[in-house]
Amino acid sequence: MGDDYQGRVLVYSLTGCAHCKAAKHTLTTLNVPFTDVSIDQYDSSVRQEVKERTGKSTVPQIFFNDVYIGGNVELQEVVKDKEKWSELIANIRSNPPNDQAPALPDDSLKIGDSDSTLSAEADDMLACEPDEFARLVTEIKSSGIIADHRSGIFKQKRTFTGRDFVAYMMKAKNMDESAATDQGQQLLQRHFIYAVKHQQGFSNSDNLFRLLEDDNSGALNQGETSCQPSSVNELGEELRKLILKVYSIYLSADGRKVDYDGISRSSEFKLYQKLALQLHRVEVETASREEKLAFFINVYNALVVHANVVKGPPTNMWQRYKFFNNMKYIIGGELYSLQDIENGVLRANRKGVGMIFRPFSVSDARYKVALEHHEPLIHFALVCGAKSCPPIKTYSADGVMDQLKTAAQAFLEGEDVLVDLEKGTVALSKIFQWYKEDFGGTDSSLIGWICDNMDQSEKRDQLKKLHASGRYKVHFLTYDWSTNS
Repeated sequence: MGDDYQGRVLVYSLTGCAHCKAAKHTLTTLNVPFTDVSIDQYDSSVRQEVKERTGKSTVPQIFFNDVYIGGNVELQEVVKDKEKWSELIANIRSNPPNDQAPALPDDSLKIGDSDSTLSAEADDMLACEPDEFARLVTEIKSSGIIADHRSGIFKQKRTFTGRDFVAYMMKAKNMDESAATDQGQQLLQRHFIYAVKHQQGFSNSDNLFRLLEDDNSGALNQGETSCQPSSVNELGEELRKLILKVYSIYLSADGRKVDYDGISRSSEFKLYQKLALQLHRVEVETASREEKLAFFINVYNALVVHANVVKGPPTNMWQRYKFFNNMKYIIGGELYSLQDIENGVLRANRKGVGMIFRPFSVSDARYKVALEHHEPLIHFALVCGAKSCPPIKTYSADGVMDQLKTAAQAFLEGEDVLVDLEKGTVALSKIFQWYKEDFGGTDSSLIGWICDNMDQSEKRDQLKKLHASGRYKVHFLTYDWSTNS
Protein backbone atom coordinates (compact mmCIF):
# COMPACT_ATOMS: atom_id res chain seq x y z
CA MET A 1 0.00 0.00 0.00
CA GLY A 2 2.89 2.35 0.70
CA ASP A 3 6.15 2.61 2.63
CA ASP A 4 4.40 3.93 5.75
CA TYR A 5 1.38 1.63 5.62
CA GLN A 6 1.20 -2.07 6.41
CA GLY A 7 -2.55 -2.30 5.81
CA ARG A 8 -4.86 -1.67 2.89
CA VAL A 9 -7.68 0.72 2.03
CA LEU A 10 -9.94 -0.94 -0.52
CA VAL A 11 -12.42 1.07 -2.59
CA TYR A 12 -15.00 -0.79 -4.65
CA SER A 13 -16.04 1.61 -7.41
CA LEU A 14 -17.60 1.84 -10.84
CA THR A 15 -16.55 3.61 -14.04
CA GLY A 16 -18.29 6.97 -14.34
CA CYS A 17 -19.56 7.01 -10.73
CA ALA A 18 -19.30 10.58 -9.39
CA HIS A 19 -19.57 9.46 -5.75
CA CYS A 20 -16.75 6.97 -6.24
CA LYS A 21 -14.55 9.65 -7.72
CA ALA A 22 -15.36 12.02 -4.83
CA ALA A 23 -14.38 9.37 -2.27
CA LYS A 24 -11.10 8.63 -4.05
CA HIS A 25 -10.40 12.36 -4.32
CA THR A 26 -10.81 12.71 -0.54
CA LEU A 27 -8.38 9.87 0.14
CA THR A 28 -5.86 11.29 -2.33
CA THR A 29 -6.11 14.77 -0.79
CA LEU A 30 -5.44 13.28 2.65
CA ASN A 31 -2.43 11.33 1.29
CA VAL A 32 -4.02 7.98 2.08
CA PRO A 33 -3.03 5.35 -0.52
CA PHE A 34 -5.85 3.04 -1.65
CA THR A 35 -6.54 0.14 -3.96
CA ASP A 36 -9.33 0.78 -6.43
CA VAL A 37 -11.41 -2.19 -7.59
CA SER A 38 -13.68 -1.12 -10.45
CA ILE A 39 -16.34 -3.82 -10.25
CA ASP A 40 -17.62 -3.26 -13.81
CA GLN A 41 -14.30 -4.70 -14.98
CA TYR A 42 -14.89 -7.98 -13.17
CA ASP A 43 -17.23 -10.94 -13.32
CA SER A 44 -20.60 -10.46 -11.55
CA SER A 45 -19.39 -12.68 -8.70
CA VAL A 46 -17.31 -9.72 -7.43
CA ARG A 47 -20.45 -7.54 -7.23
CA GLN A 48 -22.23 -10.33 -5.41
CA GLU A 49 -19.40 -10.68 -2.88
CA VAL A 50 -19.45 -6.93 -2.16
CA LYS A 51 -23.21 -7.06 -1.64
CA GLU A 52 -22.94 -10.03 0.73
CA ARG A 53 -20.23 -8.29 2.77
CA THR A 54 -21.91 -4.89 3.00
CA GLY A 55 -25.62 -5.55 2.52
CA LYS A 56 -25.52 -2.75 -0.06
CA SER A 57 -26.09 -2.68 -3.80
CA THR A 58 -24.44 0.73 -4.23
CA VAL A 59 -20.91 1.95 -4.79
CA PRO A 60 -18.50 3.13 -3.57
CA GLN A 61 -17.98 0.69 -0.71
CA ILE A 62 -14.85 1.32 1.35
CA PHE A 63 -12.82 -0.87 3.75
CA PHE A 64 -9.85 0.02 5.97
CA ASN A 65 -8.40 -3.49 6.37
CA ASP A 66 -11.38 -5.39 7.84
CA VAL A 67 -13.16 -2.23 9.05
CA TYR A 68 -16.13 -1.46 6.84
CA ILE A 69 -16.61 2.32 6.39
CA GLY A 70 -19.55 2.46 3.97
CA GLY A 71 -19.97 4.78 0.99
CA ASN A 72 -18.78 8.29 0.19
CA VAL A 73 -21.19 9.96 2.65
CA GLU A 74 -19.95 7.75 5.50
CA LEU A 75 -16.31 8.39 4.54
CA GLN A 76 -16.83 12.16 4.72
CA GLU A 77 -18.42 11.77 8.17
CA VAL A 78 -15.52 9.66 9.43
CA VAL A 79 -12.99 12.20 8.16
CA LYS A 80 -14.72 14.91 10.21
CA ASP A 81 -14.46 12.76 13.35
CA LYS A 82 -10.77 13.36 14.12
CA GLU A 83 -10.53 10.72 16.85
CA LYS A 84 -12.08 7.96 14.76
CA TRP A 85 -10.07 8.99 11.70
CA SER A 86 -6.81 8.83 13.67
CA GLU A 87 -7.69 5.34 14.87
CA LEU A 88 -8.31 4.16 11.31
CA ILE A 89 -5.04 5.62 10.05
CA ALA A 90 -3.12 4.09 12.96
CA ASN A 91 -4.68 0.72 12.18
CA ILE A 92 -3.64 0.64 8.53
CA ARG A 93 -0.18 2.04 9.33
CA SER A 94 0.63 -0.74 11.79
CA ASN A 95 -1.44 -3.77 10.79
CA PRO A 96 -1.50 -5.74 7.54
CA PRO A 97 -4.91 -7.00 6.33
CA ASN A 98 -6.12 -9.95 8.39
CA ASP A 99 -8.26 -12.90 7.25
CA GLN A 100 -11.43 -10.89 7.86
CA ALA A 101 -10.45 -8.15 5.39
CA PRO A 102 -11.82 -8.46 1.85
CA ALA A 103 -9.29 -9.99 -0.53
CA LEU A 104 -8.43 -8.46 -3.88
CA PRO A 105 -10.35 -10.16 -6.71
CA ASP A 106 -8.37 -12.63 -8.76
CA ASP A 107 -7.19 -11.41 -12.17
CA SER A 108 -8.95 -14.39 -13.75
CA LEU A 109 -12.28 -12.70 -12.95
CA LYS A 110 -11.50 -9.67 -15.12
CA ILE A 111 -13.71 -9.27 -18.17
CA GLY A 112 -11.33 -7.05 -20.17
CA ASP A 113 -13.28 -3.80 -20.13
CA SER A 114 -10.22 -1.57 -20.62
CA ASP A 115 -9.88 1.56 -22.71
CA SER A 116 -7.88 -0.27 -25.36
CA THR A 117 -10.37 -3.14 -25.48
CA LEU A 118 -13.29 -0.76 -25.87
CA SER A 119 -11.54 1.15 -28.63
CA ALA A 120 -10.62 -2.07 -30.43
CA GLU A 121 -14.19 -3.37 -30.21
CA ALA A 122 -15.58 -0.06 -31.44
CA ASP A 123 -13.07 0.02 -34.31
CA ASP A 124 -14.10 -3.51 -35.28
CA MET A 125 -17.75 -2.45 -35.41
CA LEU A 126 -16.91 0.59 -37.53
CA ALA A 127 -15.09 -1.60 -40.04
CA CYS A 128 -18.39 -3.08 -41.20
CA GLU A 129 -19.47 -4.94 -44.31
CA PRO A 130 -21.30 -2.69 -46.84
CA ASP A 131 -24.92 -3.58 -47.53
CA GLU A 132 -25.80 -4.77 -51.04
CA PHE A 133 -28.53 -2.11 -51.33
CA ALA A 134 -26.06 0.74 -50.69
CA ARG A 135 -25.33 0.90 -54.44
CA LEU A 136 -29.04 1.39 -55.20
CA VAL A 137 -29.13 4.29 -52.74
CA THR A 138 -26.27 5.91 -54.65
CA GLU A 139 -28.24 5.54 -57.89
CA ILE A 140 -31.38 7.06 -56.33
CA LYS A 141 -29.38 10.15 -55.35
CA SER A 142 -28.66 10.87 -59.02
CA SER A 143 -32.01 9.65 -60.38
CA GLY A 144 -33.76 13.03 -60.25
CA ILE A 145 -36.74 11.75 -58.23
CA ILE A 146 -35.61 13.44 -55.00
CA ALA A 147 -37.17 16.89 -54.64
CA ASP A 148 -39.14 19.13 -52.25
CA HIS A 149 -42.80 18.13 -51.95
CA ARG A 150 -45.85 19.70 -50.35
CA SER A 151 -47.61 17.74 -47.64
CA GLY A 152 -50.55 19.76 -46.41
CA ILE A 153 -49.22 23.13 -45.28
CA PHE A 154 -45.67 21.81 -44.87
CA LYS A 155 -42.84 21.46 -47.35
CA GLN A 156 -41.04 18.14 -47.07
CA LYS A 157 -37.51 18.68 -48.33
CA ARG A 158 -35.54 16.09 -50.27
CA THR A 159 -38.28 13.49 -50.49
CA PHE A 160 -39.73 11.26 -53.21
CA THR A 161 -43.08 9.58 -53.72
CA GLY A 162 -43.53 5.85 -53.86
CA ARG A 163 -45.03 6.35 -57.31
CA ASP A 164 -41.94 8.16 -58.66
CA PHE A 165 -39.63 5.52 -57.22
CA VAL A 166 -41.56 2.67 -58.84
CA ALA A 167 -41.62 4.50 -62.18
CA TYR A 168 -37.85 5.07 -62.01
CA MET A 169 -37.12 1.41 -61.18
CA MET A 170 -39.40 0.14 -63.96
CA LYS A 171 -37.62 2.32 -66.52
CA ALA A 172 -34.00 2.18 -65.27
CA LYS A 173 -33.98 -1.47 -64.16
CA ASN A 174 -36.54 -2.89 -66.60
CA MET A 175 -38.67 -4.20 -63.75
CA ASP A 176 -42.39 -4.78 -63.56
CA GLU A 177 -44.46 -2.83 -61.01
CA SER A 178 -44.46 -5.63 -58.41
CA ALA A 179 -40.67 -6.08 -58.46
CA ALA A 180 -40.10 -2.32 -58.33
CA THR A 181 -42.44 -1.97 -55.32
CA ASP A 182 -40.63 -4.83 -53.61
CA GLN A 183 -37.32 -2.99 -54.04
CA GLY A 184 -38.84 0.00 -52.26
CA GLN A 185 -40.03 -2.27 -49.47
CA GLN A 186 -36.52 -3.75 -49.18
CA LEU A 187 -35.01 -0.27 -48.80
CA LEU A 188 -37.59 0.51 -46.12
CA GLN A 189 -37.01 -2.72 -44.23
CA ARG A 190 -33.24 -2.28 -44.42
CA HIS A 191 -33.65 1.27 -43.08
CA PHE A 192 -32.09 3.11 -46.00
CA ILE A 193 -35.32 5.11 -46.37
CA TYR A 194 -38.19 5.99 -44.05
CA ALA A 195 -41.81 7.01 -44.45
CA VAL A 196 -42.24 10.72 -43.71
CA LYS A 197 -45.62 10.10 -42.04
CA HIS A 198 -44.34 6.98 -40.21
CA GLN A 199 -46.86 4.83 -42.06
CA GLN A 200 -46.07 1.15 -42.29
CA GLY A 201 -44.91 -0.38 -45.56
CA PHE A 202 -43.89 0.88 -49.00
CA SER A 203 -46.50 1.38 -51.71
CA ASN A 204 -46.81 2.63 -55.30
CA SER A 205 -48.59 5.79 -54.16
CA ASP A 206 -48.14 9.47 -53.35
CA ASN A 207 -46.86 8.62 -49.87
CA LEU A 208 -43.58 10.45 -49.25
CA PHE A 209 -40.29 8.78 -48.39
CA ARG A 210 -36.85 10.15 -47.59
CA LEU A 211 -33.33 8.74 -47.57
CA LEU A 212 -32.28 8.29 -43.96
CA GLU A 213 -29.09 10.26 -44.56
CA ASP A 214 -31.24 13.23 -45.71
CA ASP A 215 -33.15 13.33 -42.42
CA ASN A 216 -33.66 16.97 -41.42
CA SER A 217 -35.06 16.45 -37.93
CA GLY A 218 -31.88 17.37 -36.09
CA ALA A 219 -31.20 13.83 -34.87
CA LEU A 220 -27.86 13.70 -33.10
CA ASN A 221 -26.71 10.72 -35.16
CA GLN A 222 -27.51 12.13 -38.58
CA GLY A 223 -25.20 11.07 -41.39
CA GLU A 224 -24.51 8.42 -43.99
CA THR A 225 -23.91 4.74 -43.33
CA SER A 226 -23.91 1.79 -45.68
CA CYS A 227 -23.12 -0.85 -43.06
CA GLN A 228 -24.92 -4.12 -42.67
CA PRO A 229 -27.35 -3.92 -39.71
CA SER A 230 -25.69 -4.50 -36.33
CA SER A 231 -26.82 -6.74 -33.50
CA VAL A 232 -29.20 -5.04 -31.03
CA ASN A 233 -27.33 -6.44 -28.03
CA GLU A 234 -23.81 -5.75 -29.25
CA LEU A 235 -24.42 -2.24 -30.53
CA GLY A 236 -26.46 -1.04 -27.55
CA GLU A 237 -23.91 -2.22 -24.99
CA GLU A 238 -20.95 -0.91 -26.99
CA LEU A 239 -22.46 2.56 -27.33
CA ARG A 240 -23.27 2.75 -23.64
CA LYS A 241 -19.85 1.50 -22.52
CA LEU A 242 -18.02 3.87 -24.85
CA ILE A 243 -20.00 6.99 -23.86
CA LEU A 244 -19.62 6.07 -20.17
CA LYS A 245 -15.87 5.65 -20.59
CA VAL A 246 -15.67 9.08 -22.23
CA TYR A 247 -17.84 10.56 -19.47
CA SER A 248 -15.61 9.15 -16.72
CA ILE A 249 -12.44 10.53 -18.32
CA TYR A 250 -13.84 14.06 -18.20
CA LEU A 251 -15.40 13.84 -14.73
CA SER A 252 -13.65 16.23 -12.32
CA ALA A 253 -11.43 14.79 -9.59
CA ASP A 254 -14.03 15.46 -6.89
CA GLY A 255 -16.80 13.89 -9.01
CA ARG A 256 -18.93 17.03 -9.01
CA LYS A 257 -18.52 18.41 -12.52
CA VAL A 258 -18.25 17.10 -16.06
CA ASP A 259 -16.14 18.84 -18.69
CA TYR A 260 -18.65 18.55 -21.53
CA ASP A 261 -16.57 20.90 -23.67
CA GLY A 262 -13.55 18.65 -23.22
CA ILE A 263 -15.64 15.62 -24.19
CA SER A 264 -16.83 17.35 -27.37
CA ARG A 265 -13.21 17.82 -28.53
CA SER A 266 -11.98 14.34 -27.60
CA SER A 267 -11.04 11.61 -30.07
CA GLU A 268 -13.07 9.12 -28.01
CA PHE A 269 -16.26 11.13 -28.50
CA LYS A 270 -15.65 11.34 -32.25
CA LEU A 271 -15.38 7.55 -32.27
CA TYR A 272 -18.67 7.35 -30.37
CA GLN A 273 -20.39 9.62 -32.91
CA LYS A 274 -19.29 7.36 -35.76
CA LEU A 275 -20.52 4.30 -33.91
CA ALA A 276 -23.91 5.95 -33.25
CA LEU A 277 -24.50 6.08 -37.03
CA GLN A 278 -24.99 2.32 -36.94
CA LEU A 279 -28.20 2.84 -34.96
CA HIS A 280 -29.80 3.84 -38.28
CA ARG A 281 -30.09 0.28 -39.44
CA VAL A 282 -30.28 -1.80 -36.28
CA GLU A 283 -33.22 -4.22 -36.29
CA VAL A 284 -35.34 -3.60 -33.19
CA GLU A 285 -38.86 -4.65 -34.19
CA THR A 286 -38.15 -8.38 -33.99
CA ALA A 287 -36.05 -8.16 -30.81
CA SER A 288 -37.27 -9.93 -27.66
CA ARG A 289 -38.61 -8.04 -24.64
CA GLU A 290 -35.31 -8.54 -22.81
CA GLU A 291 -33.31 -7.35 -25.82
CA LYS A 292 -35.48 -4.25 -26.17
CA LEU A 293 -35.18 -3.43 -22.46
CA ALA A 294 -31.40 -3.65 -22.44
CA PHE A 295 -30.94 -1.93 -25.81
CA PHE A 296 -33.25 1.03 -25.27
CA ILE A 297 -32.05 1.68 -21.70
CA ASN A 298 -28.44 1.74 -22.92
CA VAL A 299 -29.29 3.98 -25.87
CA TYR A 300 -31.43 6.34 -23.77
CA ASN A 301 -28.63 6.91 -21.27
CA ALA A 302 -26.07 7.36 -24.04
CA LEU A 303 -28.34 9.87 -25.80
CA VAL A 304 -28.64 11.93 -22.59
CA VAL A 305 -24.86 12.27 -22.33
CA HIS A 306 -24.53 12.90 -26.08
CA ALA A 307 -27.14 15.67 -25.89
CA ASN A 308 -25.46 17.26 -22.87
CA VAL A 309 -22.18 17.34 -24.78
CA VAL A 310 -23.42 18.90 -28.03
CA LYS A 311 -26.36 21.00 -26.77
CA GLY A 312 -25.54 21.59 -23.11
CA PRO A 313 -27.61 20.50 -20.08
CA PRO A 314 -31.08 22.09 -19.76
CA THR A 315 -31.32 24.71 -17.01
CA ASN A 316 -35.06 25.52 -16.73
CA MET A 317 -38.46 23.90 -17.22
CA TRP A 318 -38.89 24.98 -20.84
CA GLN A 319 -35.39 23.78 -21.77
CA ARG A 320 -36.05 20.45 -20.07
CA TYR A 321 -39.27 20.04 -22.06
CA LYS A 322 -37.40 20.68 -25.32
CA PHE A 323 -34.52 18.46 -24.22
CA PHE A 324 -36.65 15.36 -23.67
CA ASN A 325 -38.79 15.95 -26.76
CA ASN A 326 -36.22 17.24 -29.25
CA MET A 327 -33.07 15.26 -28.49
CA LYS A 328 -33.37 12.33 -30.90
CA TYR A 329 -31.60 9.40 -32.49
CA ILE A 330 -32.43 7.62 -35.71
CA ILE A 331 -32.95 4.01 -34.61
CA GLY A 332 -33.94 1.26 -36.99
CA GLY A 333 -35.01 3.76 -39.64
CA GLU A 334 -37.27 5.78 -37.33
CA LEU A 335 -36.84 8.86 -35.15
CA TYR A 336 -36.93 8.39 -31.38
CA SER A 337 -36.77 11.23 -28.86
CA LEU A 338 -35.98 10.61 -25.20
CA GLN A 339 -39.74 10.82 -24.55
CA ASP A 340 -40.41 8.27 -27.31
CA ILE A 341 -37.93 5.80 -25.84
CA GLU A 342 -39.12 6.13 -22.24
CA ASN A 343 -42.87 6.50 -22.65
CA GLY A 344 -43.39 4.99 -26.10
CA VAL A 345 -41.13 1.93 -25.97
CA LEU A 346 -40.22 1.13 -22.36
CA ARG A 347 -43.52 2.17 -20.75
CA ALA A 348 -45.54 0.33 -23.41
CA ASN A 349 -46.88 3.47 -25.11
CA ARG A 350 -48.16 5.24 -22.00
CA LYS A 351 -48.63 9.00 -21.71
CA GLY A 352 -45.77 10.72 -19.94
CA VAL A 353 -45.80 13.72 -17.62
CA GLY A 354 -47.76 16.55 -19.24
CA MET A 355 -48.58 14.51 -22.37
CA ILE A 356 -52.10 14.69 -23.83
CA PHE A 357 -51.74 11.79 -26.26
CA ARG A 358 -49.90 8.50 -26.27
CA PRO A 359 -46.51 8.71 -28.03
CA PHE A 360 -47.39 6.30 -30.88
CA SER A 361 -50.59 5.84 -32.84
CA VAL A 362 -51.52 2.31 -33.96
CA SER A 363 -50.49 3.18 -37.54
CA ASP A 364 -47.07 4.45 -36.42
CA ALA A 365 -44.23 2.09 -37.42
CA ARG A 366 -42.73 2.55 -33.94
CA TYR A 367 -45.88 1.14 -32.32
CA LYS A 368 -44.70 -2.40 -33.12
CA VAL A 369 -41.41 -1.74 -31.33
CA ALA A 370 -43.05 -0.74 -28.03
CA LEU A 371 -43.10 -3.29 -25.20
CA GLU A 372 -46.43 -5.05 -24.83
CA HIS A 373 -46.40 -4.46 -21.06
CA HIS A 374 -44.72 -1.62 -19.17
CA GLU A 375 -41.72 -2.28 -16.93
CA PRO A 376 -41.61 -0.23 -13.67
CA LEU A 377 -37.96 -1.11 -13.05
CA ILE A 378 -36.81 1.09 -15.94
CA HIS A 379 -37.30 4.18 -13.75
CA PHE A 380 -34.20 3.21 -11.75
CA ALA A 381 -32.02 2.63 -14.80
CA LEU A 382 -32.75 5.69 -16.94
CA VAL A 383 -30.09 8.17 -15.82
CA CYS A 384 -29.28 7.40 -12.16
CA GLY A 385 -31.27 9.49 -9.67
CA ALA A 386 -29.88 7.91 -6.50
CA LYS A 387 -27.35 9.52 -4.15
CA SER A 388 -25.01 6.62 -4.84
CA CYS A 389 -24.48 5.03 -8.23
CA PRO A 390 -26.07 1.62 -8.88
CA PRO A 391 -23.46 -1.05 -9.57
CA ILE A 392 -24.53 -1.65 -13.16
CA LYS A 393 -24.02 0.93 -15.86
CA THR A 394 -24.63 -1.16 -18.95
CA TYR A 395 -27.42 -3.66 -19.42
CA SER A 396 -27.44 -6.88 -21.37
CA ALA A 397 -30.38 -8.95 -22.57
CA ASP A 398 -28.95 -11.96 -20.75
CA GLY A 399 -29.89 -11.18 -17.15
CA VAL A 400 -31.44 -7.75 -17.70
CA MET A 401 -34.19 -8.29 -15.13
CA ASP A 402 -31.68 -9.16 -12.39
CA GLN A 403 -29.63 -6.11 -13.39
CA LEU A 404 -32.70 -3.87 -13.21
CA LYS A 405 -33.66 -5.26 -9.81
CA THR A 406 -30.16 -4.49 -8.55
CA ALA A 407 -30.46 -0.92 -9.85
CA ALA A 408 -33.84 -0.59 -8.11
CA GLN A 409 -32.43 -1.87 -4.82
CA ALA A 410 -29.60 0.66 -5.04
CA PHE A 411 -32.09 3.48 -5.61
CA LEU A 412 -34.44 2.38 -2.81
CA GLU A 413 -31.54 2.11 -0.33
CA GLY A 414 -30.77 5.81 -0.71
CA GLU A 415 -32.41 9.04 0.34
CA ASP A 416 -35.18 8.80 -2.26
CA VAL A 417 -37.15 6.61 0.15
CA LEU A 418 -37.37 7.98 3.72
CA VAL A 419 -39.44 6.29 6.43
CA ASP A 420 -40.40 7.85 9.79
CA LEU A 421 -42.08 5.13 11.82
CA GLU A 422 -42.95 7.42 14.76
CA LYS A 423 -44.61 10.08 12.62
CA GLY A 424 -46.14 7.54 10.26
CA THR A 425 -44.76 9.28 7.14
CA VAL A 426 -43.11 8.03 3.97
CA ALA A 427 -41.19 10.50 1.78
CA LEU A 428 -40.54 9.35 -1.77
CA SER A 429 -38.76 10.57 -4.87
CA LYS A 430 -40.89 12.64 -7.21
CA ILE A 431 -40.42 9.86 -9.76
CA PHE A 432 -42.97 7.79 -7.85
CA GLN A 433 -45.54 10.59 -8.13
CA TRP A 434 -44.93 11.23 -11.82
CA TYR A 435 -45.24 7.54 -12.71
CA LYS A 436 -47.53 6.28 -9.96
CA GLU A 437 -49.67 4.35 -12.46
CA ASP A 438 -46.65 2.16 -13.23
CA PHE A 439 -46.61 1.07 -9.58
CA GLY A 440 -50.32 0.30 -9.26
CA GLY A 441 -51.84 3.78 -9.20
CA THR A 442 -52.49 4.15 -5.46
CA ASP A 443 -50.37 4.98 -2.42
CA SER A 444 -51.01 1.52 -1.01
CA SER A 445 -49.96 -0.31 -4.18
CA LEU A 446 -46.93 1.97 -4.50
CA ILE A 447 -45.72 1.25 -0.95
CA GLY A 448 -46.40 -2.46 -1.48
CA TRP A 449 -44.30 -2.45 -4.66
CA ILE A 450 -41.41 -0.71 -2.89
CA CYS A 451 -41.52 -3.24 -0.03
CA ASP A 452 -41.47 -6.13 -2.51
CA ASN A 453 -38.45 -4.72 -4.35
CA MET A 454 -36.28 -3.46 -1.49
CA ASP A 455 -33.36 -5.44 -0.15
CA GLN A 456 -33.71 -6.73 3.41
CA SER A 457 -33.03 -3.82 5.78
CA GLU A 458 -34.36 -2.01 8.83
CA LYS A 459 -35.96 0.57 6.55
CA ARG A 460 -37.83 -2.16 4.67
CA ASP A 461 -39.10 -3.66 7.96
CA GLN A 462 -40.36 -0.24 9.07
CA LEU A 463 -42.04 0.39 5.74
CA LYS A 464 -43.75 -3.02 5.80
CA LYS A 465 -45.00 -2.30 9.32
CA LEU A 466 -46.50 1.04 8.26
CA HIS A 467 -48.03 -0.53 5.15
CA ALA A 468 -49.63 -3.32 7.16
CA SER A 469 -51.11 -0.81 9.62
CA GLY A 470 -52.68 1.27 6.85
CA ARG A 471 -51.95 4.39 8.95
CA TYR A 472 -49.35 6.41 7.12
CA LYS A 473 -49.06 9.47 4.96
CA VAL A 474 -47.07 9.64 1.73
CA HIS A 475 -45.49 12.82 0.42
CA PHE A 476 -43.03 13.41 -2.38
CA LEU A 477 -39.61 15.02 -2.20
CA THR A 478 -38.63 18.05 -4.26
CA TYR A 479 -36.78 16.93 -7.36
CA ASP A 480 -33.28 18.36 -7.74
CA TRP A 481 -32.82 19.34 -11.37
CA SER A 482 -29.39 20.94 -10.83
CA THR A 483 -26.76 19.89 -13.35
CA ASN A 484 -23.14 18.82 -12.99
CA SER A 485 -21.70 20.81 -15.88
